[in-house]
Amino acid sequence: METGFLQEQRTLEGDLNSETSHQSSVDFLMNWFRKRSIFVLAYGTGCGAIEMPPTFTSRYDAERLGIRGAATPRQADVIIVSGYCSFKTLRRIIKTYEQMSNPKYILALGSCTVNGGMYWDSYNTIKKLEDYLPVDMYVNGCMPRPESILEGFIELQEEIAEGKASSWKKYEDNYEFYRKNQEAILGKKVEPSYEADWYLYDGGL
Repeated sequence: METGFLQEQRTLEGDLNSETSHQSSVDFLMNWFRKRSIFVLAYGTGCGAIEMPPTFTSRYDAERLGIRGAATPRQADVIIVSGYCSFKTLRRIIKTYEQMSNPKYILALGSCTVNGGMYWDSYNTIKKLEDYLPVDMYVNGCMPRPESILEGFIELQEEIAEGKASSWKKYEDNYEFYRKNQEAILGKKVEPSYEADWYLYDGGL
């Protein structure tokens, strides 16, 4: 019985020769390479950031699945929105997301990104991330353990391999919708301000 690389090679060749494949050979190969090379932006946006170190270090070792950290948005493929998201944080997530190169993906953790979670009645926390940025994969839990996060990544990898993960296109095609929602809570100037001391009341907002 063939396992490991030989099994993947058989799968690869079988799909390329399949008459029912919905992807061209080049698309299939590109998506397969993307699946095995995911760079995650090292940016903790909420309480779920505490689960990132064990996910990416020796015990769970996400790198064995082709998932590793990236230092800057320009190098990253995935940004993780790890839980609750205040208006001030949302500004920076939007700015960071728009700096990332296509194709790019969003992995959202916990109920806070779906309905606000325990902050559902907060005056400065968003309730539904999908209204402001396109999400490729949600991982439930409060907060999700490293095993759940890895499962989310594996599901995202499968969607990438099948050519289904294309939220960046959704963002471009529906930019007016997202921009309108962003401006509704952040004002006309969505980008964060770096010109004032962030200790000031209006600095950084």
